[in-house]
Amino acid sequence: MDNTPNAGKKPLSLNIISSNDRSKHKGFGAGSIDLNNVSPVIIDGGEAKIDIGAMHAKSKVERGIKFSANREDVPNGRQVWVVWVAVDQTEEGKCYGGATACEMLIDTEAKRGWKILAEHVNKLDYALKRKIMLDDLGSEEKAALKNLLMTHNEEWWERTPEVFKAALD
Repeated sequence: MDNTPNAGKKPLSLNIISSNDRSKHKGFGAGSIDLNNVSPVIIDGGEAKIDIGAMHAKSKVERGIKFSANREDVPNGRQVWVVWVAVDQTEEGKCYGGATACEMLIDTEAKRGWKILAEHVNKLDYALKRKIMLDDLGSEEKAALKNLLMTHNEEWWERTPEVFKAALD
């Protein structure tokens, strides 16, 4: 989850450039949203895994799937979740600061899927803003996510706010 860039590499960020003529845009990274402290977790079949490919809708479960915005197009799809997890830096050190969950349906055999891309983008934004939106996850998914976060970095988990931890119980 710690996406600290390697020496010499530019950090992953999304540039937001103002259309205002008086903009003071001065090159790479100016006015950007920093995505270095957020990671996507895929929960599929009760198992949670970090899959950085989900940042570009190319996680292992999404590759080769033709997506529709119409849920009825995927009648045999299995439920898969993308959870955006944001890491915070506090005086004590890093901790998990925000998490939001987005549903997808995947029918691997038919190579069809359902998701609402706008929801995925909005939920990524909410995680970056340190919101905790995990109510749609079932108990099995919450347990898988909690286990992943705890085992990924025990120190981060210990420093994580109780409100975050309570959302996974």
